[in-house]
Amino acid sequence: MLKHALITPWKVSNNLHKYMCYPLVRLIFQFNRIPWGMKWQFYGVPIVQKHRMSAMHFGDGLQLRSSVRSNPLGPNHPVLLCTWQEGARLEIGNDFAMSGGVLCTAEAIIIGNNVAVGANTTIIDTDFHPLDQTLRKVNKAQGDTKPILISDNVFIGMSCLILKGVTIGEASVIGAGSVVARDIPSGVMAAGNPAKIIRELP
Repeated sequence: MLKHALITPWKVSNNLHKYMCYPLVRLIFQFNRIPWGMKWQFYGVPIVQKHRMSAMHFGDGLQLRSSVRSNPLGPNHPVLLCTWQEGARLEIGNDFAMSGGVLCTAEAIIIGNNVAVGANTTIIDTDFHPLDQTLRKVNKAQGDTKPILISDNVFIGMSCLILKGVTIGEASVIGAGSVVARDIPSGVMAAGNPAKIIRELP
């Protein structure tokens, strides 16, 4: 243990930070009436913006890295969890991991088990604002929304943007810096802007 600490001393401070922020994170989740799971780990304090008439649920093994020091890729802000409108649902399965990203839903974001999301990725199911300028004058907050579904065992690289209405199939990989605006089938690697299938995975 001592040898490991000498080789990677920043991991020691990361773990100390994890234990120090734990009580505050637990209080934030309790205040927002989010059920607490088992084996959760928080490196830094996430931002939680939960509409009182919405639902957030996270499975066991949740790991959120919100501190810039918590990941060598340097998260550029805390993990942000937002249910933006009444009736919105953010539902995440077991063993989900994310570094410095955004999960924002006006309708529904459903994520399966064993999903890993790279640093600084944004997953959002709404346009926020209408594309039609006349509608923006009436209500700036009534952009189109469509649910997002991310299946089990998906890996999403750093700095990706996952847009409304997208389904990502089981065990697929999204390359770093991709913009996913259309469905991705199971068992493939996809990358680019817009993301396209690069190859099938074994």
